[in-house]
Amino acid sequence: MNSTEHEHEKKEEGERIGVAAAMRNASAQLSELLRCEPGSVSALKATDDGWSADVEVVELERVPDTMSVMASYRVQLDPGGQLMAYERLHRYARGQIDRR
Repeated sequence: MNSTEHEHEKKEEGERIGVAAAMRNASAQLSELLRCEPGSVSALKATDDGWSADVEVVELERVPDTMSVMASYRVQLDPGGQLMAYERLHRYARGQIDRR
């Protein structure tokens, strides 16, 4: 999905996009910036400034697949769904189980 398609997911200027559109925008825009395979959105919440999402992406493909390097990013979107900021929270092997 390119940036023009993202803009079509806005309702009207100043209105907040829906949850599904926010999830798609967070994943698509981050993977486009990082040039990596999009993964899943593991968390999403509305904020005063728009949306905050945690997005999992594949940073390095490995064989076997369970050894691929994944990363979790926190993405900030404006109310219309445009990416405003992101930061990497951590990296891990795809087969790793979260022990928290």
